[in-house]
Amino acid sequence: MAFRQQVQSLTEEVICPICLDFFTDPVILDCGHNFCRFCITQSWEKQEINSCPECRQEIPDRNLRGNRVLVNLAEKARKLNVNPQEKESNHHCEEHQEGLKLFCETDKKLICLVCRDSREHKSHNFIPIKEAVGIYKDRVKSSLDSLTGRKSVALEMEQQQKQQISQIQEESRNLQTHITSEFAQMHQMLTEKEQSLLQDLRKQEENILKPMEEHLQEIQKNLKSIQDKLSKLEKQLEQTDGVIFLKEEVSQKRRISDETDTLSSEKSNILLPFPVWTEIVEAIKPNKGQISPFVLIIISNLNCYEYKYQREYI
Repeated sequence: MAFRQQVQSLTEEVICPICLDFFTDPVILDCGHNFCRFCITQSWEKQEINSCPECRQEIPDRNLRGNRVLVNLAEKARKLNVNPQEKESNHHCEEHQEGLKLFCETDKKLICLVCRDSREHKSHNFIPIKEAVGIYKDRVKSSLDSLTGRKSVALEMEQQQKQQISQIQEESRNLQTHITSEFAQMHQMLTEKEQSLLQDLRKQEENILKPMEEHLQEIQKNLKSIQDKLSKLEKQLEQTDGVIFLKEEVSQKRRISDETDTLSSEKSNILLPFPVWTEIVEAIKPNKGQISPFVLIIISNLNCYEYKYQREYI
């Protein structure tokens, strides 16, 4: 025990506070602390003001003097094959400096043989350390097995949840593609139907307007004839000579008032090809048993528009 303490004390004296290893080319500062030359030089390169890493005293002149004593001590420590970073073993009783041999089950504490006979542990239950290690390792293994099982269950649940999320995402993407495709077809069908209806309307307009324009020309021609006759009558009335007036009146083949000009008016109503919703609904209805919810909504709305149109305009 005494030898271990001496070795530990020697090790602490020859360890650099910066690298925590045996001194290599140790130097001593003005404040009395020792460091490896490389360690202190590298430390000062990162500082604006040179100071001791231990006491923070400023070293303005960077005075680095070699420490031959520490060189020899470090060399001896290396020959003892001591690990400089290994701390003193804690396998000894702090109170009696004896080896820890027993485990007090009552206090859940490691004790030495002297502790066992003390008043503090009177009537307590003791077991050898090796046996206690076996007991507690079994408990740890049991907890480990339990946690391993819970981990497996959690991993399985995680995998299932990921699969469900992936499935929902895939179904959503498929539905989006289907909706886009359905509406693209509907847009194309409506566009074609629009062009067809506009073409039919233009033909119907042309067929109706042509005879009406011809009739208008006849009306205008007849109106011009009437206007000419009115001008003649007005001019005849302006005649002041009664003899001449009577001669002109008698010379007329017939009186204007006896003429029967027939002016007929034709009425035509343009029967526009509306509504067309019934045709559209029939065109977009899918096969029975394959109607998607969004198509049902569209069909329902179109039926409402058709009913409203019939109530208001037909």
